[in-house]
Amino acid sequence: MAINVRLPEELDNRLGDLAERLHVSKNSLLVQGAELVVARSERAVRVDAALDEILEADAELLRRLDDA
Repeated sequence: MAINVRLPEELDNRLGDLAERLHVSKNSLLVQGAELVVARSERAVRVDAALDEILEADAELLRRLDDA
């Protein structure tokens, strides 16, 4: 899917410089960046779900520890 991205001039310049140094396109860098953002978000969701599961499974233990 094609999209247009409007970047602030300074960021566009920095992205262009990095792309040249790495011998890749700016598009490739933007795709990598998007993948990182999505991966972090998905990881945060999984961590939150795991914590909720632990808190639910160990609720009684946590209450007893709190009372100790």
